[in-house]
Amino acid sequence: MGEAFRAVAVLLLVAVICSYAAANTEEALDCCLSTKDKNIPHRLVKTYSIQTVAGGCRIPATLFITKKGVRLCAPPAKKSRWVAKLIKRLDRKTKSKQKKGKGN
Repeated sequence: MGEAFRAVAVLLLVAVICSYAAANTEEALDCCLSTKDKNIPHRLVKTYSIQTVAGGCRIPATLFITKKGVRLCAPPAKKSRWVAKLIKRLDRKTKSKQKKGKGN
């Protein structure tokens, strides 16, 4: 009976470790692995997110998502002026939509 209990405990431990590894692998798939410092026209971009090393990614980056759902990786705003300007523009656009929504 003791050996069966140990076997079940070991299998459970292996399952937990495997599920933890799988969860971390999925996060890495969402990370930009490289960036392009090429201007993206503002009319194509719907939203953005900031990728950080602290968040589990290898490099810091700005992830822009186009209106068609394409994910484009750009340098962090600190390193690229056009990225900072595009983020500011998207933030203004979001704020104005929020104000319009509250007024209805």
